[in-house]
Amino acid sequence: MTIEIVISSTNQGKIAEIIEIMSDLDVRWLTGPDVGGWPEIEETEDSYLGNALIKARVVSLATGKPALADDSGIEVDALEGDPGVRSARWAGPGATDQDNNEKLRHLMAAVHPDRREARYRCAVVVAFPDGHEISAVGNCEGRIGDEPKGSGGFGYDPWFYPAGETRSMAELSANEKHAISHRGMALRGLRAKISERLRIER
Repeated sequence: MTIEIVISSTNQGKIAEIIEIMSDLDVRWLTGPDVGGWPEIEETEDSYLGNALIKARVVSLATGKPALADDSGIEVDALEGDPGVRSARWAGPGATDQDNNEKLRHLMAAVHPDRREARYRCAVVVAFPDGHEISAVGNCEGRIGDEPKGSGGFGYDPWFYPAGETRSMAELSANEKHAISHRGMALRGLRAKISERLRIER
């Protein structure tokens, strides 16, 4: 039996990565246009898991279907952990990736190469209509580069260099990125839990 799960996001980059990483599951992935959308969601929590739970619960309630939500961000040590949970809207309401990256460039301009440590973090949740919830988290350590490189990925990927890599996240192939990324790690942790749910429902 194929289960339908709604991806609680309008970020096309995230949607594509989720579908790619979870492609081996017997799941039909739905997005906003497939279900007629959902109410506007305010991310009011101070943790990735908290915000992911809000999004998954709202979309599951609105659609009557299981809903997967992701919340993620980048934490820069030299900026005392900013932008963190505010990563997507760091440069202000409606900020684009370019806006956020320009703010990062400006704030990191005078930071010494030895003090540019950073990490991506991600929490993913599936909320089911019966109230059951499953979740997983992942992180990817690295640093902020001296300049952006690469055209792949999205968000802060051109600036973020994973630990042990001489290439930015935006220079990696999709498969290379998924193997080490915060989202890849979190989704692989969630995959086993979804598979168990599918087994029980069958």
